[in-house]
Amino acid sequence: MKKILSMVMVIGMLAIASGALASGTNTLTVTATVTGTCKFVSTTSTLNFGALDPSSSSDVNGSGTTTFWCTKGTTQTLSANNGANWDGSKRNMKDSASGDQIPYTLTLAPDGGTNQGPGSPRTLTISGTILNADYVSKTAGSYTDTVTLNITP
Repeated sequence: MKKILSMVMVIGMLAIASGALASGTNTLTVTATVTGTCKFVSTTSTLNFGALDPSSSSDVNGSGTTTFWCTKGTTQTLSANNGANWDGSKRNMKDSASGDQIPYTLTLAPDGGTNQGPGSPRTLTISGTILNADYVSKTAGSYTDTVTLNITP
């Protein structure tokens, strides 16, 4: 009887011990968020109208390009501020020596591609026009303006 009792106790202890050693599970959720980002590849670009000839009767068009990228699946929004010489109604280039100003228009036109991330930069064409009447009577000199381009997803 002592043997049976001892054996029952050993079996009971093993049952208790195996319950204490029983395995459990846990479900781990792993997450990340890819943020929508847009960046210009270069921090500077140029729109050059070239030499303006007052003896010409033509308006002058100019263009330049820059590159940008956006996170795949995002749509970019492009904008330009009014420039350093805004007069309340139009952008102007200014000759620092004479103070004369020449108004111009500005257009931003991204290529027709889709955003695929930094490995696939896209082209932004920056174009503008100066009307002949706006430069024929201006002082000879170097006219400039500084415009900030912005891009957001």
